Amino acid sequence: MSESEKGKTRRYLVAAIPLVVVVGLFGVFGWQFVSGHDPSEIPSVLIGKPAPAINLPALEGSNRPALDDAAIEGKFTLVNVFASWCIPCRAEHPYLMELSKDPAINLVGINYKDKPANALKFLNELGNPYAAIGVDENGAEAIDWGVYGIPETFVVGADGTIIFKKIGPIDQTSYEKEILPVINRSIGPASKLMN
Repeated sequence: MSESEKGKTRRYLVAAIPLVVVVGLFGVFGWQFVSGHDPSEIPSVLIGKPAPAINLPALEGSNRPALDDAAIEGKFTLVNVFASWCIPCRAEHPYLMELSKDPAINLVGINYKDKPANALKFLNELGNPYAAIGVDENGAEAIDWGVYGIPETFVVGADGTIIFKKIGPIDQTSYEKEILPVINRSIGPASKLMN
């Protein structure tokens, strides 16, 4: 092969590199699309592990107890992380009010990086669905739970094991498609309220 033929072959190979990269990217994106995997979903390393110990002070004026281990011990619990400044938290709140009517569900809240007065105003305005509320003003407790954005809700079994983590607001669709199947697998058909 002459030098000019070798140079021509190299140019073709270099020109083919972008094509190979594009075909590869289409393959990866196509697999993501077909697999049904949500790339925005970040799995929690806490799934299947005991819930972190919790000992947060009560939200003064909420007429709810502090959020500590006793508030969730031995109960099927949804631990909802919220704040008054969080717009998606406001959007999910009416649904949390409905969930709080279900006696099979112990709904508790972690008030995250919020001023207690603002949190209290938020709950007084929209209603208080929580059986217990813990104030986590500096976000230290949320770190133990692996919270990186709110709202987030953890499903904790009666044995204290975290069995599911929902990132983003809960609504009827996400409850029925994501959380209710976990509840049904864990404690049987528990909630007729939201079906």
